[in-house]
Amino acid sequence: MLPNTEAVGGKALPCIVDVRDEQQISDAVDKAVKKFGAYTIAKYGMSMCVLGMAEEFKGEIAVNALWPKTAIHTAAMDMLGGSGIESQCRKVEIIADAAYSIFKKPKSFTGNFVIDENILKEEGIKNFDIYAVKPGHPLIPDFFLDEQPELVTKKMESQGAVPEVKEEKLQPQPKRSGAVEETFKIIKDSLSDDVVKATQAIYLFELSGEDGGTWFLDLKSKGGNAGHGEPSDRADVVMSMSTDDFVKMFSGKLKPTMAFMSGKLKIKGNMALAIKLEKLMNQMSSKL
Repeated sequence: MLPNTEAVGGKALPCIVDVRDEQQISDAVDKAVKKFGAYTIAKYGMSMCVLGMAEEFKGEIAVNALWPKTAIHTAAMDMLGGSGIESQCRKVEIIADAAYSIFKKPKSFTGNFVIDENILKEEGIKNFDIYAVKPGHPLIPDFFLDEQPELVTKKMESQGAVPEVKEEKLQPQPKRSGAVEETFKIIKDSLSDDVVKATQAIYLFELSGEDGGTWFLDLKSKGGNAGHGEPSDRADVVMSMSTDDFVKMFSGKLKPTMAFMSGKLKIKGNMALAIKLEKLMNQMSSKL
């Protein structure tokens, strides 16, 4: 079952648990949090509750989950993203309207994972600028929706890359000596005009620890560039983290979203472009 789960793009953690043993349950939760992150576990838990209750109360009460397609401006986003993050978010009203659309459905509409924008499109809404805090400004995609840029995916697959579905033991990691330099070398070899066209951003990495310092990834200039030092133009996004976490992030061992929410990664600049980099990393991880 585990290989099948990962083969279709999912992730799994096998745990032998006797639900009558409180310690075994606690240990299993600790392992899951360590592998997937506490916030992700909360989302998985909510999803499982929807599926379970939808079946349990079938014919009596409808149970559905509602997900935002983009970031929603809340106090939590202000805390995580800092000043100016609201311009890249939508208002909470889009969630309220989407929820109302669900409430109008019959009881047979149950066990669904609904995207706010999708259900409102079904209601005939075409202009979503009314929900934007700053209409016309680029929006941050929701962290838990997988929408990878087509051009990036196509280019990386043409180079023999595959989605992040391999078992960890099959993914070679950069050597510990000069790991950051080795990572940037592989990144640089993976760059192309298509990747640059799909991203259009310059990233600056301020890394602490061994092999640290300032590194850059230029996905705006023709052909792209990456390496040690400052980029030739002003960075759109500045990321600060340890060298160990940087290598883990680009090799698929640490999700940028989880690193950000846990405080391991600090981001300054355009959050929408930071999310674009996460999508690109998902493709590059098979080479690292």
